[in-house]
Amino acid sequence: MILCLGTTPAVQRTMIFKALSIGAVNRAAQVIESPAGKSVNVAKILHTLGQATIATGFLGGDRGQQMRRWLDEAGVPHDFVPVRANTRMCVTLIDQSGNEHTELVEESPQVEEGAWETLLAKLERLLEGARMLVLSGTLVPGGPHDFYARCARSARQRSVPVIADAAGHALLATLPERPLVVKPNRPELAATFGKPLDTDDALRAAMLSLIERGANSVVITLGAQGAAVTDGKQFWRVHSPKVTAVNSIGSGDSFTAGLAARLAHGESLAEACRYGAACGAANALTLVSGKVHLDDVRLLHQQASVEPM
Repeated sequence: MILCLGTTPAVQRTMIFKALSIGAVNRAAQVIESPAGKSVNVAKILHTLGQATIATGFLGGDRGQQMRRWLDEAGVPHDFVPVRANTRMCVTLIDQSGNEHTELVEESPQVEEGAWETLLAKLERLLEGARMLVLSGTLVPGGPHDFYARCARSARQRSVPVIADAAGHALLATLPERPLVVKPNRPELAATFGKPLDTDDALRAAMLSLIERGANSVVITLGAQGAAVTDGKQFWRVHSPKVTAVNSIGSGDSFTAGLAARLAHGESLAEACRYGAACGAANALTLVSGKVHLDDVRLLHQQASVEPM
């Protein structure tokens, strides 16, 4: 089982407009609501890929109850800690006339102090049946900055490999726990180090810095350009299949899910990333974040490629 933990799940409202005009009244042609947030998206994709998985984190209020119902209907296993604060909602605006996507992100409200220890205790129980732990997304404001590090430590003590898809201090604090993979995107990595990473040399130097601090391998997703990958000895460039994106929100999470699925079955890092790129591209072909069609994944996997960087 691949355990997916994130503290900031969200109800995702996707609003599709034939044409979107800022500063004017706009009527949506279609509105879709679905369970989302980075860790939930990873769990949804893993379930679609036929992998045993469980999603955990915080859920609260009416939106939290709706999230549970949606996940139950989709058959995605979950075990969340209930909190008083209402789960956040994020809104994606899709302008079909210009094929543009705008994301409006609601910050997660703080949770009660005891919820963090409850979630950590739940994690420790769930780790007993886990083959891998995926830590995804930002931490709820006001929480312990080393929470992901504590999760990674619990996993390491049980010999459960960790993928950390985070940024800033939450990511850096996990590095002494020797995560198998750290996987921020390029803007998140730049923000983590507080400097632009707009050349390959700068990107490679930042990736090696993560290795020196404790990461076993580093995957930096680059949007439609694929990913840069290193194990500290070699660098690879993963080329994503070329697609016309319908909604790219959740593609990074889909990459993470594909990567985790293949690494859990013993595939090499570079080849697992190639499969992850196929999953990310397949997600971009759907209106709902954290959704892929298996036929798309199979076809796009043939089109993805990897080469030395």
